[in-house]
Amino acid sequence: MIDWYQIFYLIIVMVMAASVAGFAAGLLGVGGGLVMVPALYYAFTVLDFEMATKMHLALGTSLAIIIPTSIMSTKTHMKFNAVDFGLIKSFGIYIVLGVIIGTFLASNLKTANLVFFFSLFAFLVGLFFLFLKSKLEETERNIPKIYKIIIGNFIGFVSVPLGIGGGSLSVPFMRLFGYDMRKAIGTSAAIGILIA
Repeated sequence: MIDWYQIFYLIIVMVMAASVAGFAAGLLGVGGGLVMVPALYYAFTVLDFEMATKMHLALGTSLAIIIPTSIMSTKTHMKFNAVDFGLIKSFGIYIVLGVIIGTFLASNLKTANLVFFFSLFAFLVGLFFLFLKSKLEETERNIPKIYKIIIGNFIGFVSVPLGIGGGSLSVPFMRLFGYDMRKAIGTSAAIGILIA
């Protein structure tokens, strides 16, 4: 028997999560995965999906949602000349390499490990914004190639098992090198397209 109350409640939860994710994509240059993954996991739990696959489905669905949100966010930021395509060209290949490795990791991790990995990452992002945000540079400087290789691979690698567009990593990374916040957000939105 269909529980219409439960379905209506799930629709409300998903609409709220999607609205927050879309708002975050435009304002902060993130794909919204930190919001969508828990919401999707919750929805799949309520709908009684198999334990072995529901976190993988939440991650994959989140990445699929990030594609349109990142495209729309990037197009908007391009109007204000706030996307550094030069950085994306020199940085994107390393992100894509990390994504390939991260995809292999995500497909081989069990749901409990993915949930732990996601929770730990969300906690660390929270700590960063609480304690290290004030230490960011204000003058833009060139990012050395070795940092692009290491951080690009890292961002791509962890984004897939987390179901995120990488904005919570790439925005602080660019800010560490003095990128203007608007340019960091716009560029991060474009990076999210590569990852998703």
